[in-house]
Amino acid sequence: MSPGTSRATRWGTKSERRSRWSPRSPRWTTCWRCSTPICRIRVSTLRARGAGPAGRRSRPCPTAGSPPARSTARASANSPARSWSTAVADARVMSVEPPSGYGIVDTERPLPEEHYSRRSDFARDRARLLHSGALRRLAAKTQVLSPAADLDFARNRLTHSLEVAQVGRELASSLGLDPDVVDTACLAHDLGHPPFGHNGERALSEWAADIGGFEGNAQSLRILTRLEPKVFGQGGETFGLNLTRASLDASCKYPWSADEAVTDASGRQKFGVYSDDVPVFTWLRQGARAGVLCVEAQVMDLSDDIAYSVHDFEDAVLNGYVDVPALGSRVDHDALVTSMHSWVGGSFSHAELIAAFDRLDSLDIWMDDWNGSRVAQARLKNLTSQLIGRFAGSATQATREAYPAASLIRYSANVVVPRSVAAEIAVLKGIVAAFVMSSTKRKPIYRAQRALLVDLAETLMASGEQHLEPPFAADWAAAGSDAERKRVVVDQVASLTDQSALTWHTRLTAVTPIPEKA
Repeated sequence: MSPGTSRATRWGTKSERRSRWSPRSPRWTTCWRCSTPICRIRVSTLRARGAGPAGRRSRPCPTAGSPPARSTARASANSPARSWSTAVADARVMSVEPPSGYGIVDTERPLPEEHYSRRSDFARDRARLLHSGALRRLAAKTQVLSPAADLDFARNRLTHSLEVAQVGRELASSLGLDPDVVDTACLAHDLGHPPFGHNGERALSEWAADIGGFEGNAQSLRILTRLEPKVFGQGGETFGLNLTRASLDASCKYPWSADEAVTDASGRQKFGVYSDDVPVFTWLRQGARAGVLCVEAQVMDLSDDIAYSVHDFEDAVLNGYVDVPALGSRVDHDALVTSMHSWVGGSFSHAELIAAFDRLDSLDIWMDDWNGSRVAQARLKNLTSQLIGRFAGSATQATREAYPAASLIRYSANVVVPRSVAAEIAVLKGIVAAFVMSSTKRKPIYRAQRALLVDLAETLMASGEQHLEPPFAADWAAAGSDAERKRVVVDQVASLTDQSALTWHTRLTAVTPIPEKA
């Protein structure tokens, strides 16, 4: 290079250098199948991993089997050319080193992919979920108090999911599990919730009873593996976010079908998969015993219980729903436990719940008065922090004592929650149920919410694809029966936020929205 000649002048611009392919370059060669220029370093790396020759991700070889999932052409979901299982069988598998303690089976994806970054497969799962539209929609969905209820600081499904994930990561680290697997499961656990929370879930379950019902956890699996647009096969098959087996399995709180549904304390039928999602469910449950949760799913479930009980209690106090002096009066404990018993179920006797209530009341920082001041708010926040530490620490210690020297990952162990701790969590849930969900003032709102969702679903079913969003309109066009079309309507309605459900109903039926403040 002569003096005064810049490197850019000598070698050309960056784009020109990228487009220059030299057959003599020690770094570059050509594909043995199609002569596409490829990097020797990447080829040698892939061969060492048992993947065979492969080209650049942006220029997949058309004869080298299925290209990486991220390079596949966009395809509409309404005309899949092959079945889900066929697409998986035809895809080219790339062997990658799994995170410590986890095996190749755990990091497999429904549609195999090739990646070159240093992120682990589980970190990639978490990133995909964190950037998904399905997660963002939770910001406008009910946790306990609706985001449409003019309560600026009440939690929604998104803030709840983030708090569950934070608790889950800490528990996972303490138990030697992969934090990203648990984090992903925690972020995913409420994706399937419809507008208006469990109240909306009840409405859709009744409306869809003739096609297998509706269940938020089964809908979450459907979103992860089908509805969220990210990865498609060559034939147009949708694979949703195409998460690893370990992350999908950790997201399954109820690993059984509607035919084996169990009834929870509130009378809802709980299950984790619809009949048309059984193929992917069977794949992700490979090697698992029927009905058994992996330990990562158990951590997710416990984290949900902890965050739900503590933070919903905090919201109920902050927004004036709880009679705080009654919490510090043992005279009132018996009546409160009686009213909450139908919500927390028969797992605990009346005496156990009274004892748990008394233990909470004996804490130095327990609430016995409330005036909304900064001091009172700080005291409430410190109470929630101590309760989270109390519950998580007790479970970690009990689990470690039960499995002192063993790896706990996947199906090697079970989370141990002391019965006394579980009873205290149940009491906190029961307090919220007694003061908020059982409030007679809110019952007319709950009835109106359910009626609105049913009316909206009926209207969409009658109007066909006309008012559906484009992805769901395509699903409607591809449906081969009324049952399939009804499931499409359920998918559409469940995807709506609280406010969009109100807006859609007003637009399509010209009915005044229901009031939300009570």
